Amino acid sequence: MLVRIAENLHWLTRYIERADYVARLLQVAGHMSAVRPDAELGSEWRSALVAAGVEPAFNKKHEFSEAAVVNYLAFDTDNPSSIVSCIETARRNARAARTNMTTEMWEAINGTWLELPGRRHSARSSDDLIQFLDWIKERAGLYHGVYANTMLRRDSFHFCRLGQFIERADNTARLLDVKYHVELPSVKDVGGVIDHYQWLAILRVVAARRAYRVLFKGTVEPARVAELLILRPEFPRSLRFCYEQVASHLNQITGQDPERSREAKQLAADIDTELSAARIEDIMASGLHEFLSAMIVRNEQLGVEIARAHLF
Repeated sequence: MLVRIAENLHWLTRYIERADYVARLLQVAGHMSAVRPDAELGSEWRSALVAAGVEPAFNKKHEFSEAAVVNYLAFDTDNPSSIVSCIETARRNARAARTNMTTEMWEAINGTWLELPGRRHSARSSDDLIQFLDWIKERAGLYHGVYANTMLRRDSFHFCRLGQFIERADNTARLLDVKYHVELPSVKDVGGVIDHYQWLAILRVVAARRAYRVLFKGTVEPARVAELLILRPEFPRSLRFCYEQVASHLNQITGQDPERSREAKQLAADIDTELSAARIEDIMASGLHEFLSAMIVRNEQLGVEIARAHLF
């Protein structure tokens, strides 16, 4: 298939995944700030900026406040990772790849884009914002369900899946790293109520509270949350699941240049193999922050190799 179409489909799905993630981040930041209204310097909102990877850009443009963070992450078109920017960019990519999409895919994206201005301008109160964020999650879920259930299992589908799971792996790693490194409570709070609610918030962001209860059947423990989000192949937002998908779909793309695609395939296979053999006890002992930081770097490298392999 044409390189530009492959790139459009890859980034279309990647930006929809990012919009869903940012909406979840804002919801949990709002929930945690309500639980801890006296949190020093709005730490929950700062953590949302860090988890979205936009804190330096935000600091250059804004004085810190809850309202500024919400506006920057949800509505600011100067932020390429804001929800509004993600939907706009996804729709531009959809237009460019229109002939390689199903009618249902186009309607899901275009319908979201058409409804977005009205939804955006009505999200003025906290209740309206909650409704807006729920709507974004619903529309992202609609798109992912539609493309998974209507596309032929050909190269166009494989590039969509690569975009979705490269983005999801990055989001999961950043989210866990923020909790462990940025939002780590003081020593006296570790294992206490605040620490417990922070780990619950992580599970809420990735819609994993029920999955945790099913797999671990007990109180929320940091090591078990990390295991769920890193190593459990049953959970569709874990790093293990994401890289299984990436490695699989890279191998299913037809007509690849063996020389050009070798590095991307090898790196994806290496990460997948390492995660399948890893133990959470070893990861925690060697340093969760160090492990996640390395994963973020390797995920970025994998994205670069995929782009190089397919001439993005």
